[in-house]
Amino acid sequence: MGIRERKERERERRRQQIMVAAKRVFAEKGLNKTTMEDIAREAELSPGTLYLYFKNKDELYASLSLRILQYLIIRLEHVNKSKSLEPEQRIESLTDALFDVYDFDPLMIINMFHLQSSETLKNLSEELLTEIEDLSRKSLNIITNIFEDGIKSDVFIDRHPVALADILWSLFSGVILWESSKKIIDERKDYLRETLRIAFEVFNRGCRKKKDS
Repeated sequence: MGIRERKERERERRRQQIMVAAKRVFAEKGLNKTTMEDIAREAELSPGTLYLYFKNKDELYASLSLRILQYLIIRLEHVNKSKSLEPEQRIESLTDALFDVYDFDPLMIINMFHLQSSETLKNLSEELLTEIEDLSRKSLNIITNIFEDGIKSDVFIDRHPVALADILWSLFSGVILWESSKKIIDERKDYLRETLRIAFEVFNRGCRKKKDS
């Protein structure tokens, strides 16, 4: 291994060290109360070292969303490639995939949804913002393609597939944010999975064309 490769590997290792520490601090304090000094202390690094890897706290927070977006695309592509499944089965596999993405890292997906609806995006570097936008666009394009196939097969209602994809994504993010906010007030109110299951069931029924009697 050459000197350049060793330096790149060390840089990536240090970057991951910072992100792991940041995730722990954000989980404990939240975005607003967390400081770069808190993260540096958790990572056992100097604050100045953090700024060599991340422009600011918002950029570090946003970088944590990349991993969940990448996993989302892997799961969606798996569903999209399942051409042997009937449209009804593919939409069920799609909602199963979204459940799986949530279970993969609940905290990060909640953070991602908060990020997408906040002013934080304005504080990101152009490179990071472009990467997040590209991954988000790609995931919605895959969902759109699944609905488009169902419409062409005359199984789903004839509505714009982009609109159906947007509605499903809004449903997914909205239920997660709403139920997670209720749990903050009262930890006993943990109804997220059941509410999401019902929401997906109602949505899936609504997407299917009524068979002629």
